[in-house]
Amino acid sequence: MTLEPGHHALWPVPLAVHRWDAAEAVNPLLVRVFGALRATQAHARGTPADAAFFASDDDLLTRIRLPEFQQLVRFIVDRLQATVLQANRGAWPAVPPALAIALDGLWFQASNRGAFHDVHTHGNCSWSGVYCVQVDNEAERIAHPTYGAANGLTRFYGPPFAALGGAHVDLGNAYLQPPHVDVAPRPGQLLLFPSWLAHQALPYAGTRDRLIVSFNARVHAAQGSDRLHHYAAT
Repeated sequence: MTLEPGHHALWPVPLAVHRWDAAEAVNPLLVRVFGALRATQAHARGTPADAAFFASDDDLLTRIRLPEFQQLVRFIVDRLQATVLQANRGAWPAVPPALAIALDGLWFQASNRGAFHDVHTHGNCSWSGVYCVQVDNEAERIAHPTYGAANGLTRFYGPPFAALGGAHVDLGNAYLQPPHVDVAPRPGQLLLFPSWLAHQALPYAGTRDRLIVSFNARVHAAQGSDRLHHYAAT
């Protein structure tokens, strides 16, 4: 947004969508690996392996040692670093600090038969993300007789969402519309967003499970303090 002098657009909401080039080759393997883990963990929990919704333990970083999975993790960290640098342009010095990115939790979720994840945020981290492993193709997904184009979307609610009812909305604050943004699931798609941003996974039903990898990340300076005045441009 370019504004005339004296005007400011404050507190933007960064959100990034990336595409993994190796998805077509690696995703089928991930489907099989996650399916085996789902059966094992569901049995250990005493729950049905074919439940409409399943979330794995959040220890996939240490549990899965396959080189293909490590390739996905490297892609996530690389794109997260690029997104964080872009989001903090103007807040960081001209020469930004070297970063230490920690994925504190990484897990997969499978949903179908109308399962959904209600509105929530993520704690103890600055960034979160979702990588789509599997979902019905676009034509099949949006053809659902009840959910239609909303089938399995991720919906993000802008910070002013709670204040946009009744008299709070008029022509003067049209810049706040739309109050939410929907992102369609597509295999190979990586979605990165601030952990404080309220979001939900809308109900999904399809021939294939909606299978995603979710994660939380902390971002710190690789050395020294995170206090910005410690970094001087060179």
